[in-house]
Amino acid sequence: MDQTTPTLTAWSVTAYGGPETLAPVTRDMPTPAPTEVLIRIRASAVTRADGMMRAGVPRFARLVIGWSRPRHDLIGTCLSGEVIAVGPDVTRFSVGEEVYGMAGLSFGANASHICLDEAGVLMRKPASLSHEEAAVMGDGATTSFNFLHHIAELRAGERVLIIGAAGSLGTAAVQIAAAMGADVTGTCSARNAGMVASLGANRVIDYTVEDFSKSSERYDVIYDTLGISSFREAKRVLTRSGRYVCPVLNLGLLFAALRTTAFGARKARFSATGMLKPEVHRAMHEKLVDLVEADRFAPVMDRTYPRAELVEAHRYMETGHKRGNVVVV
Repeated sequence: MDQTTPTLTAWSVTAYGGPETLAPVTRDMPTPAPTEVLIRIRASAVTRADGMMRAGVPRFARLVIGWSRPRHDLIGTCLSGEVIAVGPDVTRFSVGEEVYGMAGLSFGANASHICLDEAGVLMRKPASLSHEEAAVMGDGATTSFNFLHHIAELRAGERVLIIGAAGSLGTAAVQIAAAMGADVTGTCSARNAGMVASLGANRVIDYTVEDFSKSSERYDVIYDTLGISSFREAKRVLTRSGRYVCPVLNLGLLFAALRTTAFGARKARFSATGMLKPEVHRAMHEKLVDLVEADRFAPVMDRTYPRAELVEAHRYMETGHKRGNVVVV
């Protein structure tokens, strides 16, 4: 009797460009190494970071992901699924367990299967999260947790402005900041104002009619989730010891961060959350799951696409109009 060799399906990107550069591929099913687990992926995220990797921007990021073309040709970073095989030295996970986590700079999460090392960013999926919700925890949730807790050092009672409050990072940040006891203001379009307020924002600014940098309000922390402002603009409305933090690095932010490290009370700060050690990520995930189970945090989901429609999912993600997160299943 003929036996069909097991295969995985995935999406490849062999040249930098728009969503049309993505192409479906079929590969041999991987065999887990001694410390790896093989995961059947049930859902994976489509993030702004994935789009930037696909496009090869900012250009200095190519020093890490490949200069002329992607060093790893598969795409996708965040996923959720179940363990279907384990290497002989694996101790943290067993076959049949539901897990979620990040593929990191090896990518390949927008696929049917993936092998990940048990020592990486890999967690047991709590029953309180669906696979779709768990798949996005490694994007907006951990990035915003890192920036608010560790980079901005936000404290209870402080005033925080979240720029881009309706996106993946923004919807997470509003909830996390509210759970920390901060006074939260968010910027978004008028159509998303009600949602942002329901997540815990005390005030919502419609960015189409009001420029936050010309306001009389003052903030202890400004968290620009999209990289659409600058420290120069933000410092006009920062308190004397205020902090401007942003996950989108450019030369302006780099110079501001270096300059304010040594001079001035107001600070500009940046962190490459994805480059943090796995144990740091796992610790943040544990605290986020505590918030989930206390009903103080829930990933906001926008659209779900079949994995076969990844190109369409990327196109929608890049419209800039998504509310929360986009996944493929």
